Amino acid sequence: MLALLRHPTEAARLAAQGAGSRLVTTAVEELLRYDSPVRDATFRCAAAPIGLHGRTIGTGDIVSLLIGSANRDEERFRDADLLDLGRTPSDHLAFGYGPHFCIGAALARLEGAVAFPLLLKRLATVELAKPADELPWRPARVMRGLAALPLVRR
Repeated sequence: MLALLRHPTEAARLAAQGAGSRLVTTAVEELLRYDSPVRDATFRCAAAPIGLHGRTIGTGDIVSLLIGSANRDEERFRDADLLDLGRTPSDHLAFGYGPHFCIGAALARLEGAVAFPLLLKRLATVELAKPADELPWRPARVMRGLAALPLVRR
């Protein structure tokens, strides 16, 4: 919702399409990519040596994957810092990958597809009560989330 409140043109685009539209499906994926709920993956142990940017990650080395950064990679996503609710495909890593893929991904996508159009309809006359950079975030290493989202009526 914060991303939609910060991008009113995209929010209006989604609200105009409504529930059940193709845009709702792509919007959920784009919102997951743009503002990933998981910033950092849990630590991993390299199973084999991996060359990366002229350096080698050795077998057994501990690494932390920055999912939020990967989802904004300009080599992977054109205009990666732009919120485009119609972006396709959006092969983001918000739910992880392979054996670490989130078991609740389908439920989370369904919840987003139901919640975003409903919230945009019911909250059509609200805006942020304070600047986005002043919003309180929950302290956490893995899961990202606001501690509060204060709103006011326009």
